[in-house]
Amino acid sequence: MVEKRSIIAVLVGLLMCIASGTAFAQSDGSEDSPLEVKIGYLRAYAPELALSVLDIPPRDEGVAGAEIAVADNNTTGSFLGQEFALEVREIAPGANAREAFRGLVENGNRFVLTDVSAEQLVSIADLAAEAGVILFNVGAPDDILREEECRANVFHTAPTRSMLADGLAQYLMWKQWRRWVLIHGSHAPDRLFAEALKRAAERFGGEIVAEKLYEDRGTARRADSGVTQIQREMPVFTQGLPEHDVVLVADESEVFGTYLPYRTWVPRPVAGTAGLVPSAWHPASEQWGGTQIQNRFADRIGRRMVSKDMSAWTAARSIGEAVTRTGSGDPEEVAAFIRSDDFAVAAFRGQKLTYRDWNQQLRQPIFLGDGRSVVSTSPQEGFLHQVSELDTLGVDRPETRCVLD
Repeated sequence: MVEKRSIIAVLVGLLMCIASGTAFAQSDGSEDSPLEVKIGYLRAYAPELALSVLDIPPRDEGVAGAEIAVADNNTTGSFLGQEFALEVREIAPGANAREAFRGLVENGNRFVLTDVSAEQLVSIADLAAEAGVILFNVGAPDDILREEECRANVFHTAPTRSMLADGLAQYLMWKQWRRWVLIHGSHAPDRLFAEALKRAAERFGGEIVAEKLYEDRGTARRADSGVTQIQREMPVFTQGLPEHDVVLVADESEVFGTYLPYRTWVPRPVAGTAGLVPSAWHPASEQWGGTQIQNRFADRIGRRMVSKDMSAWTAARSIGEAVTRTGSGDPEEVAAFIRSDDFAVAAFRGQKLTYRDWNQQLRQPIFLGDGRSVVSTSPQEGFLHQVSELDTLGVDRPETRCVLD
């Protein structure tokens, strides 16, 4: 069932395209052939473990969101003589991404959603530029991709670590929980998120009163003896810390973070990669039309949307919105429209979303939730900005190191 907003969007898009004479733009100039828009999806995938089996990512994480968006694009496209298609290719984490990317390009995909590492994305970004392909990063949170390694042909719908950390920090400051203990893992992603949390503390006035490293020793935590060991270890590990309001945890590698809530020496809330978690989306979100997209997603996919699904959905819908409004499938025209002041995408998050023109990062709220519900959404009340309150999250224009060609 198509929601009311989608019906209105279809009618508005149809009227606009008819008015501009582009309602039936064709791929070959004939009135019988639709405009074909092929969207690739390049994914680095391997089965993942998590400390809780409830946190194991779905097999189709991200891809399912893109599938729903392509179906939504085709709802509008059926009125406008436009057809959207999705092609998915998977590679191993850490593998060379160039061959798989070339295969997508050879099959006519001029827009490619990427859920790969920062290193893999950088390795194909210039190839994409040479081929006239526009990339949408739906998975990598690395700030460097939007800063020192930014590219004019790469848009980002996944929030950065700095956006996630800022969203969490704003809420903690709103609660006046100002004194934080930071515990981070020993792997590179853990350290990057820890740095983002420290940046957020400095930015918003939080105080990190202590910092501890949890080394990954590779223990068998799922064994009965492992559970017993964790129950004994965590209180001792957090003993003797200075007075604090919150324990912040940076454990993207899933080594220890889930074991911190309810096991600290003194009773304090846990936030970060465990406890109160910042994210691009929450499976329990029902505000701003969230119920409709969640229900449509569940009816087709059989589960609730997670953050990567929403990032992929938003990327594919950005393409669809731009194609509808321009009547063109040309990547340069589509990208130019997405960068323009006329572009916005409705994404069930309380306001229309746009891309920052200095690094092509999607402006978006950050959800704060536990495993059951949405606790809050940032930006928080009182955090003001001269352009958009969403720009209080992450790297702002005066701070950017991105130079787009």
